[in-house]
Amino acid sequence: MKEDLASVLVSEEQIRERLGQLGDEITQTYLDEGIDEISLVCVTNGAIVFAADLIRHINLYVRLDCIRVCSYQDDINPQSEPEIVDNIRLDISGTHVLLIDDILDTGRTLASILKILRGFEPASLRTCMLLDKQGRRELDHDADFIGFNIPNEFVVGYGLDFAERYRNLNCIGVLKPELQNPPEWT
Repeated sequence: MKEDLASVLVSEEQIRERLGQLGDEITQTYLDEGIDEISLVCVTNGAIVFAADLIRHINLYVRLDCIRVCSYQDDINPQSEPEIVDNIRLDISGTHVLLIDDILDTGRTLASILKILRGFEPASLRTCMLLDKQGRRELDHDADFIGFNIPNEFVVGYGLDFAERYRNLNCIGVLKPELQNPPEWT
């Protein structure tokens, strides 16, 4: 699969190192506010690998749930409006929520999810993104915690996919342009 990448933007070693730093940042931010328990909401499928690895670096009590959103389908550009496919079941009212997602791109998916989560009336709501893609923002949203800033390239790996492929790569790389159109896989 790595031969399908034009380049590697973030190596497995860089991911591993950043996870520890990010876990420490998240832990310290909440502890500084006297908070020792958070409700973590993971956006699946893309953030599941990131969330599974990150959660082990957060030294707080953590309650976990997932929300499923469809933004891209089998295209390289997000659809006009993200669709919530499966909502959370965890009661997050009055709790401190950390939303974890794979990539902050146009901001539309983040805006949709934040609107839903705010409706549950959490005590606080923060966001953690594995990647912040520069130059694509359509809505003004910034993440509270960011793993890596990346250029405006179509990336796959470490949970990110194209047509449900490449999620299991241990790095994050740019998919070769000829494979983005979409390819005919047999």
